[in-house]
Amino acid sequence: MTNMGRGRTRQTQVYVRGLGGERPAVPVAPERLQAAAQAKLAGSDFAYIAGGAGAERTMRANLAAFERVRLLPRRLSGRRERDLSVDLFGQTLASPLLLAPIGVLESAHPDADLAVARAAAAERVPFVFSSQASVPMEPCAAVMGDAPRWFQLYWGTDDEVTRSFVRRAEACGASTLVLTLDTTLLGWRPRDLDLGSLPFLRGRGIAQYLSDPVFRARLDTPLPAPATAPPRTAALLRAGAELRARGRAHGLSLGQMRAAAARFTATYTRPDLGWDDVSRLREWTRLPILLKGILHPDDAREAAARGVDGLIVSNHGGRQIDGEVAALDMLPGVVAAAGDLPVLLDSGVRTGSDVAKALALGARAVLLGRPYVYGLAIAGEAGVREVIQNVLAEFDLTLGLLGVGAARDLGSAQVVP
Repeated sequence: MTNMGRGRTRQTQVYVRGLGGERPAVPVAPERLQAAAQAKLAGSDFAYIAGGAGAERTMRANLAAFERVRLLPRRLSGRRERDLSVDLFGQTLASPLLLAPIGVLESAHPDADLAVARAAAAERVPFVFSSQASVPMEPCAAVMGDAPRWFQLYWGTDDEVTRSFVRRAEACGASTLVLTLDTTLLGWRPRDLDLGSLPFLRGRGIAQYLSDPVFRARLDTPLPAPATAPPRTAALLRAGAELRARGRAHGLSLGQMRAAAARFTATYTRPDLGWDDVSRLREWTRLPILLKGILHPDDAREAAARGVDGLIVSNHGGRQIDGEVAALDMLPGVVAAAGDLPVLLDSGVRTGSDVAKALALGARAVLLGRPYVYGLAIAGEAGVREVIQNVLAEFDLTLGLLGVGAARDLGSAQVVP
């Protein structure tokens, strides 16, 4: 980084290249970024990525919460360069930005998680591998070198598969486990329902399972017949061809792939997950454990009592409950209740100024979701990198204009309630 800082360096790069007629690979403004991705994607793929629960009130509430927070700058107190680094769980991260776990990334781009892993490593931003990934965690870890990576855990009804995921995450160098609590059932998502489209039934987004020895060992054990059988149509034949192609990549026959898709959909949610399970997870691993989906202060206090290491305030990007509270609105209360536990924020982050607002309200770091997937859809790995660069450039400039020298110094003095 030059002595101009990350923000001015990125600005200068864009403007100088613009002299030669070169434009950024992805739009900078969030609305245009989303629109450009929509123009590239099939309708069902965009619906899965962009959609939310119900009438999508929670999605809108997440964005509106950021709009309500106002930043308050001080003058004549800036620095030539800002320190964006933060300390989390014994690591110093280059910035307070992480890439959120998002499933079925093949819906955005054929390179899917591998492209995101390479981009994250190049930009020194931690990538949180998803349980519902399109590429197994091990190849993603291999392309990241020593760059930081975390693993997001969905706890299904098969505890042995869950334990196997934990062991694999440890083995591939994940430094933190993120247990997601807000998807113990799949939310009501009209965009997907209107299209009759669930990617997992086509074998998409289940690569962690297809590559897992415990899950694969279950494929010869029959499950109860589904309550609804799909109609025998040309579309069903195409879905079978897609399953067969995916099966080849994992050394599985078409029959095994059908069994895998059925077993996944029958076992991956766990509506009766409870606090005692969190205590069991604590016994299974020495990795730091974060609970993702915390919104109520009482849950933050219980988490601290159960020996977890941190919390992520999140409503799953508005994808689970229509009319749910905005994540940012609940952040200060969770921070107050969490005591010494670090609290991160997910849901609604779109810009560098959003990052500053979240940190000023008490978050130690934030997770970026849909924007990097839109970048992936538009330009693959290069698109993800540009989205990261743009968010961090704006964050750096926001710090400088606020008169704050380091990310860790953001606090209540920089916001107006």
